[in-house]
Amino acid sequence: MEQNVEDYKLIFEKEGVYLHTNAKRSNQDTTIPGFIRIVERAGVPALEWSPLENECGSGPAVFYTKKDGEGGEEDTSFDPGYEPDWAIISTVKKDREPVPIKESGQWAFSLPLSELYSLRRARFSFGRNFLVLTSRGGHPLPPLHFHRGGTRELLRAMHRYIILDQSPVDGRLFLAYPHDSGALSQSFDKLHLFDDGGSDLVSRFIHDPYATTFGGFSKVTNFFRAALRPPDSPIRPRTAQDPSMPPQFDDEPGFELITCGVELGPRPDVTRGKPLDMWKEFMDTEGRVKHPEKIKELVFRGGITPSLRKEVWKFLLGFYPWNSTTKEREDLLRVKTDEYFRMKVQWKSVSEEQEMRNSLLRGYRSLIERDVSRTDRHNTFFSGNDNPGLTLLHDVLMTYCMYNFDLGYVQGMSDLLSPILFITQNEVESFWCLTGFMELVHQNFEESQEAMKQQLLQLSILLKALDPSYVTFWDSGSLCFCFRWLLIWFKREFSFEDILTLWEVLWTRLPCDNFHLLIACSILESQRGELIGSDHDFNTILKHINELTMKLDLQSVLRGAEAIYLQLVQCKELPLKVQQVLGIYVPSSSPEDSPNHQNSETQHLLGQSQAGAASSNSAHVPTYP
Repeated sequence: MEQNVEDYKLIFEKEGVYLHTNAKRSNQDTTIPGFIRIVERAGVPALEWSPLENECGSGPAVFYTKKDGEGGEEDTSFDPGYEPDWAIISTVKKDREPVPIKESGQWAFSLPLSELYSLRRARFSFGRNFLVLTSRGGHPLPPLHFHRGGTRELLRAMHRYIILDQSPVDGRLFLAYPHDSGALSQSFDKLHLFDDGGSDLVSRFIHDPYATTFGGFSKVTNFFRAALRPPDSPIRPRTAQDPSMPPQFDDEPGFELITCGVELGPRPDVTRGKPLDMWKEFMDTEGRVKHPEKIKELVFRGGITPSLRKEVWKFLLGFYPWNSTTKEREDLLRVKTDEYFRMKVQWKSVSEEQEMRNSLLRGYRSLIERDVSRTDRHNTFFSGNDNPGLTLLHDVLMTYCMYNFDLGYVQGMSDLLSPILFITQNEVESFWCLTGFMELVHQNFEESQEAMKQQLLQLSILLKALDPSYVTFWDSGSLCFCFRWLLIWFKREFSFEDILTLWEVLWTRLPCDNFHLLIACSILESQRGELIGSDHDFNTILKHINELTMKLDLQSVLRGAEAIYLQLVQCKELPLKVQQVLGIYVPSSSPEDSPNHQNSETQHLLGQSQAGAASSNSAHVPTYP
């Protein structure tokens, strides 16, 4: 086939590479001999396979085509899967010079190396070794068998363009990474600020906010904000004469504009307490926990002593009921252990051949293997390539896919599991604790992202209530940099040890269910001078926020969050929407029957703060048991 010399460059070529259209059957009809090549087309390296050329006939090739349609015709009904930037699409390039190949030419493919996700050495039932390539969309290419050898040479040629890193949990799997450390697909623990971009980035964030947010968060935030608030467009509500204008966050029905002209009063000084250091003393003779409300108050006030976390966390996360006896917990553990391993067997028993026909499971496994390889690797429990902690992390996440088919695995869930697994160091217990945690945050990971949008709206409402000057600065569009904070509960903002304390405080659900939003308020308020009292543009502010990672003092943030809560709830003219965010709004009729009525634990804390406010005109410091 003739090529334009300026646009085409052959880097590597190997003959005798057989493509198997059906790896389950080993007959001549399902093996197609051909060439494997690495080529550069207009400077873009790609891996290509084509059957032996013949002078008669031509057939369509399978291309990996950019979703904007450039370079090929796209099936608009095709579901791109997990990372929709690229999708495998059966298409015929109309402007491509006909390729003289046999009828089997429909199996030809061309994959840009930047879109190669993994390479796996596999051995199927007929005893031959194969190479299985998978794209970043989770789509495997047909297995390739190098009848005359040449895999080492191929890999050496690929190393010119990409890095192949062996998976720490599967010695046969190699993950592909670009040499460009600034690529958007990089690990989300390497955040950088960029000024370039395009509309495709916004589309990627909308379709796959988890991967995009963690891959290049500051860049995504900039473009997400630009998409919501076009720089050349005034901020105004839509009208009947302007139906094409995209909806703004502040236009969300049911949310009033918060200007909060009322006087909030002084903000109380708050002190933290000692960690919970007693446990058996709270047990009765049969092992029931006495006064669980008091335990939650103590945990909220000071966290938990490290030696007690393994036991107390199982109650906070709902694995053990607070009123269960020792005998009941032993029975429950046996039942839950059996249930866990039944689910684990479901995915462990799937053969490689079956998985090749199960794109959903294959996609989950690909995402999990990628995330496990980069989750908390600085922690000794997860460091090293042969660490059993990595295997446990992988297995628990895979089993969760069997437990929750609807949600499956979404990027970021490995961050929620790793501290739990570190504390329990038990596969079964960590799994059931994870399910309890996910009951609190599962809506964060749903595809619609309605829960995340709602939380950003609520955060904007709180900030505007705290200071009228925020009204012109904060809106939920400009708070997109808080997305990661709320998605995984500040996991990347504090040290590993601080996260253990922060999460156990939040698991108490005191003093309100949205206390994590008050944590965000506390962080932003601590940086008020940099954010409000400066002439910094959005990119500079974003850079400053990102640089706060691992520099925040947790105890100061917790004190600030509780002080904000007490200041707000003591305001007698607090706007209705702020009351709803804090969970203190009670309709005037039948408050006990209202679904918004506070639970007894929160009412207890609230009653203490209100009693303190009534007893003194000055800021009062509430005390907790």
